[in-house]
Amino acid sequence: MNLRRFIAMGAVLVSVSLFNACAHEAPKFHNSEIEYRNGAGKIWEVLKAYVRTERAAPEPSSPLPLRPIPAAELAAGPAAVYRLGHSSVLIRLDDRYLLTDPVFSDRASPLQWLGPKRFHPLPLEIGALPDIEAVVISHDHYDHLDKASVQALAHKVKRFVVPLKVGERLRKWGIDGDRIVELDWWQSTRFGSFTLTATPAQHFSGRGLGDGNETLWASWVIEGQEARLFFSGDSGYFGGFREIGQRFGPFDLTLIETGAYNELWSQVHMLPEQSVQAHLDLRGEAMLPIHNSTFDLALHDWFEPLERAAAAAERRGVRLVTPVIGAPVAVAAPADTPAWWRALMPGRAGLPATEG
Repeated sequence: MNLRRFIAMGAVLVSVSLFNACAHEAPKFHNSEIEYRNGAGKIWEVLKAYVRTERAAPEPSSPLPLRPIPAAELAAGPAAVYRLGHSSVLIRLDDRYLLTDPVFSDRASPLQWLGPKRFHPLPLEIGALPDIEAVVISHDHYDHLDKASVQALAHKVKRFVVPLKVGERLRKWGIDGDRIVELDWWQSTRFGSFTLTATPAQHFSGRGLGDGNETLWASWVIEGQEARLFFSGDSGYFGGFREIGQRFGPFDLTLIETGAYNELWSQVHMLPEQSVQAHLDLRGEAMLPIHNSTFDLALHDWFEPLERAAAAAERRGVRLVTPVIGAPVAVAAPADTPAWWRALMPGRAGLPATEG
């Protein structure tokens, strides 16, 4: 058993597993297709898997490639997205900026001395960010809703757009309620040239023992004059993706969760092949895999999500974009991106990354 990894994952297991066992009797919010519960049996299976599983590369053995984002580049320009890490994406659309699930802390954990630690530095610090038209939050798990980041960003953000009841957490952290927009599934908010719609996801919520599913989780449709994007948040694969595609597609770019998966919890975190299928259901033009390459949150090697997604995309004829953290992706016509992770895979260190 890798004792260090087992202890480090303890905080995550408490925040995304054990609390649900204590609160599943009367959850406030429900999935549309399944009722996901982490009972004692499921938790025991997960704990056994963490003890028994050995991996070749749970985290990178050398620094990941990273492109610092020059402040001057953010002044203006056509629609583009920048991966900042995990599910944090800076979106330039209609000459304004949106930011998804900002996590700028070193650890995705309730404790900054324990829990999954960031693989790479940030491509830009909070102080270098432009003014943000809206921060879009998918749900309240620690790797998506970070108190320190929200408070540090507050002076730059016009509004926080969140699923139902997540706003209560923000208000407790000092965010003015007038700047918080809470939406149920299929509800929309409009401001300037933007329309943001909360759409279903198959997941769960909670940040501690006893508060499971008291807040809603969501995916998001982001519409501007220049482009239409989809942000998945966290989700298992389900029929909702096809319905969203029928109602709102096609999408110029989909930002799809691809990472932190396992067969044991595939109902709430897609496998990479399912992520590619979700993109097809959504009628997306290009797919950018997110939720990978920043934190060790599962039992797969760090590079596996991108490698499996690339293979599935090639088989299915999907246009996959896999930028280096911090590199811009033009939404209208994304350029080819390198399979940068392959040079860092065990046995391939020092080899050039191939195109993918």
